[in-house]
Amino acid sequence: MRITLGMRNFSKMLDTRTLNLLETYSGFNPSALNIQKFLDFGRTASEEDSFKFLREEIPVRLSNIMKEINLLPGNLLHMPSVFTLQDWYSQSFRDLMEFDKDKLPDSDVDAEDLANFCQTLKTIQARHTNVVQMMAQGVLELKDSHQVDNQTDMAIQYFLDRFYMNRISLRMLLHQHIMLFEPDADKDTNVIGMINPNCKVKGVINEAFQAATILCEDYYDRAPEIDIKGQTLIKNAAGKKVPLSLCYPPSHLYHILYELFKNSMRATVEKHGKCSGDLPEIEVLVAKGEHDVSIRISDQGGGIPRHITDHMFQYLYSTAPRPSMSPTKAPLAGYGYGLPLSRLYARYFHGDLILNSYDGYGTDAVVYLKALTNDATELLPVFNKSSTKKYKAAIPTADWTDPTFCGQNRGFTPSGSSPSSGKKKIQGTSG
Repeated sequence: MRITLGMRNFSKMLDTRTLNLLETYSGFNPSALNIQKFLDFGRTASEEDSFKFLREEIPVRLSNIMKEINLLPGNLLHMPSVFTLQDWYSQSFRDLMEFDKDKLPDSDVDAEDLANFCQTLKTIQARHTNVVQMMAQGVLELKDSHQVDNQTDMAIQYFLDRFYMNRISLRMLLHQHIMLFEPDADKDTNVIGMINPNCKVKGVINEAFQAATILCEDYYDRAPEIDIKGQTLIKNAAGKKVPLSLCYPPSHLYHILYELFKNSMRATVEKHGKCSGDLPEIEVLVAKGEHDVSIRISDQGGGIPRHITDHMFQYLYSTAPRPSMSPTKAPLAGYGYGLPLSRLYARYFHGDLILNSYDGYGTDAVVYLKALTNDATELLPVFNKSSTKKYKAAIPTADWTDPTFCGQNRGFTPSGSSPSSGKKKIQGTSG
């Protein structure tokens, strides 16, 4: 019934040809890239190379998650916000099919086609701007109108992790192409699309902290200070001390840190705000090893009870009151999406985000990022029989959301074709 309902929705939105193409593209696995491939491709590939890769890869990633939407509980698929979201995805898939090989063979691609493709990606980018809020609204509509049992809630949590990870990966591909090849793209820069080969860690920490400070002061009229320790400076090959840098998308790191600083500031002010004197500082420890760059954010905000810690990475769970879905100013907390989304951003390139809390004292949040570009590979959801079973399982089983299980990649694929090959693997029956 759930599959039938979902396909009925898409049948209203797509013509027969496009529905058949959706079925075809969903039969392929997405091709996971690592940061080194993004760098190499961005430095050497032409706009036409990028076009030929993305006109297949983006539809594969879109169709995989569109098929998975069909597995959501029927009541959720009936929610107006989810129907709107399906319509957005259908429009985007339909737009991309205008560049399908059957309509536009490789030999016929010209400069006008490339310009139209770039503009289409910008249109899709704008259309999907509010995807996170729209899906959140859909889940809220369901929970406000129906009784949601534990199994249904588990299925929704599992889907949201995969849905938002898919969105992160799509935005990465869209942004890369647009930033590299749009008409006014900056050609005189060392930055490769979204990736800065020399992303200075301390600089991003300070930027995220200052932004969180402004928001905290807007709500509480005060905010704690920061104390950064550790390996913010390292020796380069010449033996000279230089700022610690990382080859990484700065916007991803900023997103993670900004959310963690907001949480730490709110906890610190609410714990110590009525006391005289200065607020306890938020301590940040930076460390770089052979394989990982680690960033620990420690506060004295009173900590989180252990029975609550287990829920902190669940969507729509928040210790703060739920704010309006259309706020007049940026909320400090309350949506319940900050931590789980931040963890997805960390895990996207096979890093991680963990919490260690000490009830009555404070919390440590630790961000792990891959230090080596060849190790920093996209972690992508794959639609197949293994993932399908998750929506029907009454008992939770280990999967990629368990950090100890990530390397197994059940339902994810760390391998795949490079942009230069354009080839895809037909997926098997296992995840």
